[in-house]
Amino acid sequence: MSIEVKISKRRISYKIAMKFLNNRVENLQAKKGRELLWILEHPITYTAGIRFDHKEILDKNIKVIKTNRGGKITLHNPGQKIIYFVLNLNKRKKDIRKLISCVEKSIIEILKLYKINGKVDKKNIGIWVNNKKIAAIGLRVSKWIAYHGFSININNNLNQYLKIMPCGLDNRKITSVYNEKGTKVKDIDKKIKKILINNIDKI
Repeated sequence: MSIEVKISKRRISYKIAMKFLNNRVENLQAKKGRELLWILEHPITYTAGIRFDHKEILDKNIKVIKTNRGGKITLHNPGQKIIYFVLNLNKRKKDIRKLISCVEKSIIEILKLYKINGKVDKKNIGIWVNNKKIAAIGLRVSKWIAYHGFSININNNLNQYLKIMPCGLDNRKITSVYNEKGTKVKDIDKKIKKILINNIDKI
């Protein structure tokens, strides 16, 4: 199945990204256009999913954007890779658990490239390294069109998590590829694309 792949080198605002994503969802629901995989970074942005609680905002001065994805409050910032997708499960398996497993498997494979052993926690969605969260997952499915996606902390400023309880968790329990290995990551976009396309095609 043909998937359009976008890799943005400049930072994209969250609102612009959501407008583009929602438009693609509407097109697929109308049986127009192609599926999408989009790799990008956001400027500093705090977003709240449908299950967030106001007490998770520790710094009341920050601006939080409410969104229709699953999950709670989280941070997007430079150095964190955002991977959005819009997938038509009407033409794949109508199995949300299989889609989540695909995402988890892909993140673990990406981390293995940097000798990081990521793991799934059955109680807390996302991917974990030594009891610290390195990747967050937030999805939504409407009329079997799956969208939003996941983020992986590469070399972003983890101190900016101190203003919230990310995903309802202790904000000190967040890590990144750089934090774990102390090495700079290059050319990760193409590696993410290859792994994801390979796994998505199996859904």
